[in-house]
Amino acid sequence: MSNDSDVQEYVMSRVSQQRLAAVRAGLSDRDRAILGDLARVRCLSARQVERLNFQEGSALTQARRSRRTLERLTRLGVLHRFERQIGGVRAGSAGYVYGLSALGQRLVDADGPAGGERRRSPWEPSTNFMAHVLAVSEVYVQLREAERRRELELLAFDAEPRSWRWDSVSRSPVVKPDAFVAVGIGRYEERRFLEVDLGTESRPVLKRKAKAYVDYWDSGVEQHEHGVFPRVLFVTDSEQRKEVIVTVLGDLPAEAWTLFQVGEITQTLALFGSTDTTT
Repeated sequence: MSNDSDVQEYVMSRVSQQRLAAVRAGLSDRDRAILGDLARVRCLSARQVERLNFQEGSALTQARRSRRTLERLTRLGVLHRFERQIGGVRAGSAGYVYGLSALGQRLVDADGPAGGERRRSPWEPSTNFMAHVLAVSEVYVQLREAERRRELELLAFDAEPRSWRWDSVSRSPVVKPDAFVAVGIGRYEERRFLEVDLGTESRPVLKRKAKAYVDYWDSGVEQHEHGVFPRVLFVTDSEQRKEVIVTVLGDLPAEAWTLFQVGEITQTLALFGSTDTTT
């Protein structure tokens, strides 16, 4: 070692690796599944974690086991519990939202804790940001529940930024879907670029976003690299907002209309395997 600082850095690295190994060895299969879910979707509410990973026993038993597991993983330092709750005070512990801590990110080699292109310490997201991330997570949870019922096979769910498509020259994103989703239904594979819209973007912004997908489709890059262009699925939280999105998409050239589907988040599953433009 060249100096005292190098020695200190080496010692700290060894200690960190030893702690990482000790924590990893103590994780159950269910613990690893929870970390894996968070690596995919960035944030989950306590209720979403319960729906994904706790199906045994009564509803009360499921909630109690989920709560204890989340508390233990938070104390262990692999999860970060955000200060902002969803559903108000009356939601209790079910209203907490979780992401990967810095240690959790290292365990699953993910970026976060609420997304991004590099590992980072937890921060407190805005209300709108958290609502949007949890809405994307809700689509993931619905798909996993459908898979459990053997209605489909979830082949891929890549949340942003892993879902983004990049220009090979400028190295800038061409389209930035909230997620790329692939599901198997019978003998067929359905692919979607997922856009979750909660009414926070103006019509001009929506139009630019839709136009970017049309341009990317025209480029042929996705088709060349992956064999097919995924349909762009806009899901939103109300019938009124759905009508706004349909109106905006209606201003695009008619030949581009079949690229898009629009529906409410509660109807997401019906849009996979459907040729309808709206549901």
